Amino acid sequence: MIVNLDVTLRDGGYRNNFDFPLDYALHHARESVAAGLEWVEIGYRNGSFMTKPGIGRTGVGADDYIRAVAEVVSPDRLCMILHPKNITEEDLSGMYEAGVRLVRFCLPSGAPEPGLALLSRAAELGFTTTVNITRVSQLDRRRLVELAGMSGDAGADVVYLADSNGSMLPEEVSQLVTLVRSVTHTAVGLHAHNNLGLALANAIAAVDAGATWIDSSILGMGKGPGNLVTEQWLAYLGRGTGGDTYDLGRILGLAHRMESEIEQATPSLPLPDLVLGHFDLSVEERAKLPVDRIGDAFSAARELTAAGAR
Repeated sequence: MIVNLDVTLRDGGYRNNFDFPLDYALHHARESVAAGLEWVEIGYRNGSFMTKPGIGRTGVGADDYIRAVAEVVSPDRLCMILHPKNITEEDLSGMYEAGVRLVRFCLPSGAPEPGLALLSRAAELGFTTTVNITRVSQLDRRRLVELAGMSGDAGADVVYLADSNGSMLPEEVSQLVTLVRSVTHTAVGLHAHNNLGLALANAIAAVDAGATWIDSSILGMGKGPGNLVTEQWLAYLGRGTGGDTYDLGRILGLAHRMESEIEQATPSLPLPDLVLGHFDLSVEERAKLPVDRIGDAFSAARELTAAGAR
């Protein structure tokens, strides 16, 4: 069984500073769940990794916002994601009381212990928990094995491989899913970005290798060129073993409304983001590229990669 998780209100927030109108956010959560998606991620708790001025409601994830969503969607479907450095145990208690039942921890590979301690506390409170190992394409495989094992020992239900740079190929995804499954009892998930247009192929490869949790977003709205496109993914599942599990028509209706009301939702593949994916560079490296001159940006990205290899 595949567990599908909608990340639009969170990852899509990178395009509009997390400033989704409340009525749209409520509609989005309600329609995602009504269409059969198992979880809807309604935002960050206390911000993303980097502080952003004027960040909107799906980046703050306040209790009153959670309660508003929990009035239209069962808490058993509500998810939030967080960076451990931004929260305390009181945040976990507040989120649970307000209505969230799944929390996802973006785990820093260098110093994971504080985050894993918070994850263990979240499990004690009754949350389903995931660890999202970010920028997995740049992570040494030995370290990946260590982090996966530590996450399982801390009580994680799922270990997610996050292709944050959108640079991975299907065979690489398959290998990493197989590797993580061999060292932990947890379920394995994939969070795909689409810099190279391979998010759908990578999701298929992940599931074929045994992953059971898959992130996607409506219209692919997400950081940079975006994520796995929910409509395409559900259409694929509907052609195969997914059958009529999900209401694709309802999801298409949601996509149409979002396209009409959220200006930044329009699908796009900016050429600099393709360059970042090609060279396996993070979105933060974008500022180092002369993005208005794409040929020069390509050369600069090549030099950054070569410098990192030295």
